[in-house]
Amino acid sequence: MIDVRNPADGFKSLRARISSLGPLADGDRGADGAPLTVGEWALLLDDMIASPGDNTEALWNVAAPGEDDREYDAIFVGGGASGRFGSAYLRARGGRQLTIDAWPFLGGSCPHQACVPHHLFSECARELDLARHMQGRLWYPPFDDKQASILEIIELFKAGRALPHAIMNWQSKEQLDMEYIVNTPATIIDEHTVEVDGQRFRARNLVLCTGATTIYPDVPGMGKKGIYDFASLIEDLDYEPNRCVIVGGSKVALEYGSFFHATGCKTTILTRSPLMQTASLHHVDEGLREYVVAMMADRGIEILVGTELVEVLGDGRVTGVRYRTAEGDIQQIDTDFLFVGTGERPDLSMYEPLGLKVDERGFVVADATMRTSVPSVYAAGDLVGPPMEMFKARKCGVGAARNIMGEHYEFDYASYPDFLHTTYEVTWCGLSEAEARARYSNVIKIQMPPDDADPESFALPAAEGSMLYAFTRPILSGWLKLVIDADSRKILGAHHVGFGAKDAFQYIDYLIRQPQGWTMDDMAELNELFLNPEHFIQLCRLRAGQLNPVNL
Repeated sequence: MIDVRNPADGFKSLRARISSLGPLADGDRGADGAPLTVGEWALLLDDMIASPGDNTEALWNVAAPGEDDREYDAIFVGGGASGRFGSAYLRARGGRQLTIDAWPFLGGSCPHQACVPHHLFSECARELDLARHMQGRLWYPPFDDKQASILEIIELFKAGRALPHAIMNWQSKEQLDMEYIVNTPATIIDEHTVEVDGQRFRARNLVLCTGATTIYPDVPGMGKKGIYDFASLIEDLDYEPNRCVIVGGSKVALEYGSFFHATGCKTTILTRSPLMQTASLHHVDEGLREYVVAMMADRGIEILVGTELVEVLGDGRVTGVRYRTAEGDIQQIDTDFLFVGTGERPDLSMYEPLGLKVDERGFVVADATMRTSVPSVYAAGDLVGPPMEMFKARKCGVGAARNIMGEHYEFDYASYPDFLHTTYEVTWCGLSEAEARARYSNVIKIQMPPDDADPESFALPAAEGSMLYAFTRPILSGWLKLVIDADSRKILGAHHVGFGAKDAFQYIDYLIRQPQGWTMDDMAELNELFLNPEHFIQLCRLRAGQLNPVNL
């Protein structure tokens, strides 16, 4: 073990080891005994990630005897979004926690393999999409599909991911005062006991936060080289693919498929359900869905609905796939790259000693307080099922901590703002138009472009991020809809495809879910930053004078 808290126990040798790794990103090294800087953490973690077999020591940040001899209120098994935020909250409430993670860093898969690379890839897709569309106009040169490299972008991400890891390790130690042990797995002994790095720790409660992993289809040939999911893509891709097949219709399929295709890797999506109609997505407006799918097809992505993967072809490496069509025929596509976007499930084998209740899909059953079927055990994040979203993971961990510290707190994550990326930001909250009409008798909508407009010549919603599209091919500039109960004038749902609107939706969602609601008149009273991407404010103002509002 390496004790990163105690300078007298391995710290000097640790700093000497860091000194041999290379120059720092954040200035001079501290003196022996001083806390590791963010730059030193980054160098250490880069080395540990690159050579895990040579870096097997656990990193300990645990109070020494006499510093804090209180019983642990909770051990958080897993230091991702749930574990880190839950631990920090419990510690801030005066509790004692211990967080354990098999990776050498806190923060989990988001900055390492999931959210952060996905956002980088989506930004690249947006830039490539615009460059391809504008080629030969203004200052844009002819677009060469071969100039964009998936592998190069992945390497760019990997070269920089140690810094977010370093910040979280440093912040958790120096600012949040968390106790943690990383770079070693936990072994569950019972509902109060965990073994880590050869030592046993007891706590009044356990909080399980170990996430989920991709479930691969059970079809012949699935073990061949050239098959990846979002995690193995980052770690294992070692060639530049030219042709991609994606199996699954999840968010991941839409987002990564849009990125792959934007780089010039011709992409086909095999999906059983129509895109954005899978069970994991809720409140998706049909108009928004139709626009998103149409724009993916417009850019050349092939979307085959009602299909089922039946075999992966190739001798050691993927050369193609066979699939069953909606009509029952067997078809074949040549490809050198198969991406799996079929959803995730947790591996619960480490929790067998606890005897937890599990649902039919393999997720841990937990109530609104995050308590499982074992009273002293809580579960958080992806372990308890969809939505597999960051807000849910963080708030689950915090919710468990609040209850452990004596506050009764319930978290209902049934309704929430949602988003995904294609080469657009696609964002929505509240009810779809169809859902609203099923519940209310007098529903109107504010929509751009309107249903009866020719979208190829209707240059709204033009705004920041879409102006070049609006002046060259208006249909590409985006789509939006606000759903309103005309009787109460309350906003029921908001839906947007474009750029720059996503952050606003977390506030719109909060406002429309208030007990008193939020009206179109309230929206019209905001002072917009023109041209704001949503256009909702000025469009509401155009209708706010009507006693009996109608569609716009």
